[in-house]
Amino acid sequence: MFNINALLERTKGDRWIWLIIIMLSLVSIMAVYSATGAIAYKKGITVEKYLLYKHIIFVLLGIAMIYIAHLLDYKYYSGISKILMIITIPLLFYTLMFGSSINEASRWVKIPVIGLTFQTSDLAKLALITFLARMLTKKQENIKDVKNSFIPIMGSVCVVFILIALANLSTALMLFGVSILLLIIGRISIKQIAMVCAGGIVLLMFVVFLGPRKETYKSRINAFMHPELQHSDKTYQSDHSKIALATGGLFGKGPGNSTERNFLPHPYSDFIFAIIIEEYGTVGGLAIVVLYLVLLYRCVRIVTRSPKAFGALLAAGLSFSLTIQAFANMAVAVGLGPVTGVPLPLVSMGGTSMIFTSIAFGIILSVSRDVEEYNTKKDKVVVGEIPAMA
Repeated sequence: MFNINALLERTKGDRWIWLIIIMLSLVSIMAVYSATGAIAYKKGITVEKYLLYKHIIFVLLGIAMIYIAHLLDYKYYSGISKILMIITIPLLFYTLMFGSSINEASRWVKIPVIGLTFQTSDLAKLALITFLARMLTKKQENIKDVKNSFIPIMGSVCVVFILIALANLSTALMLFGVSILLLIIGRISIKQIAMVCAGGIVLLMFVVFLGPRKETYKSRINAFMHPELQHSDKTYQSDHSKIALATGGLFGKGPGNSTERNFLPHPYSDFIFAIIIEEYGTVGGLAIVVLYLVLLYRCVRIVTRSPKAFGALLAAGLSFSLTIQAFANMAVAVGLGPVTGVPLPLVSMGGTSMIFTSIAFGIILSVSRDVEEYNTKKDKVVVGEIPAMA
């Protein structure tokens, strides 16, 4: 028989992060339930059926993956990262050449037998961050060595960046930014980091002006930079997102009362934050922002308390990746950035993307669990050394 108490006893790690995961999952179910109303109607099925058979299953599967990933000692992810990188780079090549293309972007690969598709960039983010944490940890003794440390580390970053950027520039830029933060934490010299940034700018210019999606990137940047294009076809998504924000007011229209879900192309993923504000108001939107800020704070706390460099770098990289992605999604929804296809972590509807996000959360909690066990042992040793009072 299922024993909830035994399950809770085995659940370790930062309790605040667990609470944030549960809260974001509940928000996700409510927001996606509302946002999928229009698409369910178009498919000729009830929203309950569309939601129950897809999103709730993936939410529950995601929580299960978090639980499993947090039970595994985070040190094992060092070895796993090598395998992931070996799989990821050929898979990114395959995606560019033979992947499913939507809006001129080859981002998806179909999984044989089950027929599901997933974005290989989701796997690449997890692979590169864990691999960088491993490399930076192992190279600490000669971290300033250009040939033996800098070039191998940056080689992996540049290869993954260019392969993702050709189809998904926004994700590539965020991953590149997280990589730079990890290099800074990993004590790479400022001069070398400046070289990395210069190289990144060159690669960025190549992708924007010569890449296969150059026209799409130019169009989105121009639409964001020039207000005179407002209300044109090029600003259709951002215009309706702003309407959702404006009509939401302070407390929103109430759950299930969104009207912009009928006009936004992806109200359940890319623009789900706009739907949340429309239905729950500015107060609801600020609550989501606070949840991600608290998540970042708790993760930084784990990083500063971690006794091992690999654990600290791993938690830092994954937490930065999740929070930067979250704020990028919200920035697009409120008009602070050009339109991108970046989902809101643990909230937006998405199958395999939610699974990879959940694994990232699980790894962070694995590091947190190790920190708790280390501090518990440390406290026991300290208490044992205190002489008994006469």
